[in-house]
Amino acid sequence: MANVPELKIMRSESLGHRSDVSSPEAKLGMRVKDLWDEQKPQLSPNDKLNACFESIPVSAFPLSSDSQDIEIRSDASLAEAVQTLSKHKVLSAPVVDVDAPEDASWIDRYIGIVEFPGIVVWLLHQLEPPSPRSPTVAVSNGNSHDFTADILDNGDSAITSGNFFEVLTSSELYKNTKVRDISGTFRWAPFLALQKENSFLTMLLLLSKYKMKSIPVVDLGEAKIENIITQSGVIHMLAECAGLHWFEDWGIKTLSEVGLPIMSKDHIIKIYEDEPVLQAFKVMRRKRIGGIPVIERKSEKPVGNISLRDVHFLLTAPEIYHDYRSITAKNFLVAVREHLEKGGDTSAPILSGVIACTKNHTLKELILMLDAEKIHRIYVVDDSGHLEGLITLRDIIARLVHEPSGYFGDFFDGVIPLPQNYRV
Repeated sequence: MANVPELKIMRSESLGHRSDVSSPEAKLGMRVKDLWDEQKPQLSPNDKLNACFESIPVSAFPLSSDSQDIEIRSDASLAEAVQTLSKHKVLSAPVVDVDAPEDASWIDRYIGIVEFPGIVVWLLHQLEPPSPRSPTVAVSNGNSHDFTADILDNGDSAITSGNFFEVLTSSELYKNTKVRDISGTFRWAPFLALQKENSFLTMLLLLSKYKMKSIPVVDLGEAKIENIITQSGVIHMLAECAGLHWFEDWGIKTLSEVGLPIMSKDHIIKIYEDEPVLQAFKVMRRKRIGGIPVIERKSEKPVGNISLRDVHFLLTAPEIYHDYRSITAKNFLVAVREHLEKGGDTSAPILSGVIACTKNHTLKELILMLDAEKIHRIYVVDDSGHLEGLITLRDIIARLVHEPSGYFGDFFDGVIPLPQNYRV
């Protein structure tokens, strides 16, 4: 059996300037440079950046690979939604309200965004053992349904023999529950979109302070989505700005100089390598977070990272789903690595192990590493490899721009209220 990847600490010498000056992202960086040169000299660097990003409309952001013309009907079943997401190789898609009138505005046309990991987590939640306080009964189209019975009626051998996925996907709940029936559950994002004339500053603040994971950009005339701005897209845009003086002046600062990490080691939610991996996904659902480090019990050092999107391996990798209830976090990482390597996939972030940096690294080095590894979060370790903190893209953006007083006004009026600490 393969070993779990070792801790990978970022090396400064491997992160050179590598931007393509002809790329759309680099051209955006040049646009910021030109605007920077026009700002009043008495403004602080932070205020200059705010003014620059406020002057650029989000319509200028390069089209995302996620911005395919993919929409899921609100009356589609979970099975149909998963089939659509899998077919187009995307993790999420906007949900169209089939009951909306033909001339509906964009805000009435969409009811939210559904994610594949969210569907899987919801299904697994239905499998949790029933208790007097939390019966394992779901509601589909107004009718109560005992989903656990669908699985247990097939006997425990359905789980241990390796056909759990087949049993799950043949259940009536999976086939009949509509996407609209799970609206408001974990990983369900309300449809909060930007118009093409909204600014980069608005977009950056929504991704950071307001904790959005991606932002649709709508065309008012067509009442349809024109682009979806993702965290990966923003990271790549910033990485392509390396070499421009406004970026270099900001990026040369070390993490400790700008007060990062914000989240200290005492506040990082983690799981030990010998604990059941299902516990990791339950913790992520309960705490509403997107990733969790796997810690070696003896050394207390991180040996891996599990993100919410990895939950699909519980259902799609035969060597994992047959004992999904008992497989440990460490063995899950090893099994996923073998599964991906067998399939020829060497680019999945989970294969990289733990990507880490130290407080002495610069913001520029951090962004280049995030872009190279296609990740949104990175752990901070000390010289011995022990956790010191966690940094996310949101933390980085918060060091790039700030929200002016009263900036959003009534922008959020009409948006479905979210639970406290909810991360969309």
